[in-house]
Amino acid sequence: MKTLIKNVKIVNEGQISEGDVLIENDLISKISVSIPEEADRVIDGSGKYLLPGVIDDQVHFREPGLTHKGDIETESRAAVAGGITSFIDQPNTVPNAVTQELLADKYETASRKAYANYGFMMGGTNNNLEEVLKTNPRNVPGIKLFLGSSTGNMLVDNPETLENIFSHTKMLIAVHCEDEATIKANTQKYMDEYGEDIPVKFHHLIRSEEACYKSSSKAVELAEKTGARLHVFHLSTAKEMELFRNDIPLKDKKITAEVCVHHLTFTNEDYETKGGLIKWNPAVKTQEDKDGLWEALLDDRIDVIATDHAPHTWEEKQNVYTKCPSGAPLVQHALVVMLENYKNGKISLEKIVEKMCHNPAILFRIEKRGFVREGYKADLVLTDLDASWTVNKENILYKCGWSPLEGTEFHSKVTHTFVNGNLVYDNGKINEQKSGERLLFETEA
Repeated sequence: MKTLIKNVKIVNEGQISEGDVLIENDLISKISVSIPEEADRVIDGSGKYLLPGVIDDQVHFREPGLTHKGDIETESRAAVAGGITSFIDQPNTVPNAVTQELLADKYETASRKAYANYGFMMGGTNNNLEEVLKTNPRNVPGIKLFLGSSTGNMLVDNPETLENIFSHTKMLIAVHCEDEATIKANTQKYMDEYGEDIPVKFHHLIRSEEACYKSSSKAVELAEKTGARLHVFHLSTAKEMELFRNDIPLKDKKITAEVCVHHLTFTNEDYETKGGLIKWNPAVKTQEDKDGLWEALLDDRIDVIATDHAPHTWEEKQNVYTKCPSGAPLVQHALVVMLENYKNGKISLEKIVEKMCHNPAILFRIEKRGFVREGYKADLVLTDLDASWTVNKENILYKCGWSPLEGTEFHSKVTHTFVNGNLVYDNGKINEQKSGERLLFETEA
């Protein structure tokens, strides 16, 4: 099968150039100013921008065990509609993916159900070091540790265990950093005053700057001491930005940082109108924190933009504070949120592509993805930057059926998504053939 995309603006490796891209089977076979038309399918890309497929390094697709909220099929379907062609799913499903057998089960499910390419993190606990060390770095992206309890309670809080994991695994260790003792004390303080129904506007004071910094600074210190490869997920405070550097290229960094779309979008002021819908762990914090995250993103202390896509049902989200779960769905809208920031002059297209496509591929050493290059897998997204539409119930594809962005008008849209050369999304229509493949990772010789 040959597909030719004509006259398109290609955003890749810090440049925007106009030309044609030829896809043969699952690979990009040719990129040139002009390719003579000999293809099974020709797409006119005039006026549109072609990006590498987005790689989302942190999602919770809820399978197995929590599939009333979302599953690999529904959420990867929403992902490709949003231009995400590869995802890395987290281990806090039910049961937790903390043995090789349970991890293998998730891969087997994805091989049948995923519209996008997939990787699954191996989960670390206080007592599964032996299982963690059996993980194959060729086909598993890394080890995930919760240093603060969140959905699925996989808290790792034994200092000896942590040091053992950091010292003994050569794989990337990705961490959720919030200090448990600080959060517990803060929660108790507000419960004494309000009972179970704490106003959600205090969420950022319960899961506070102090809770985040205490935990992330400890993780960074441990990585420096042991030489481990550390990736800190969903940073939410300006203060934490001092822990990361931008004076060496990403490929040489042992300690890396991620920010999520919601921490670049919302602030604590939005709790007033959005309530529990924007309750995340770590919490959305102040305008000052948001500004600090943007600054660090643009000066390369932050390496990657992700979603932390974590659907819950509408009913679950209506619960009182202490019973309202943290997390929200984002994969269908993350790219257009960032394109809106481009339209508003906050970030360049080249920078969006660097943080959402190139850098996840470099950081996780993903084989042959994340770039528009000849010989690479044809994971591509065609975008129209002059198309207005509004998020509503009718066009939301998440199984949970809602989005914290409902009612938001966007001024760009994803028109086509290719996964391994297959056109999986075409102007609102999804090709029901599931084209996702298992991600592979380059390992050091």
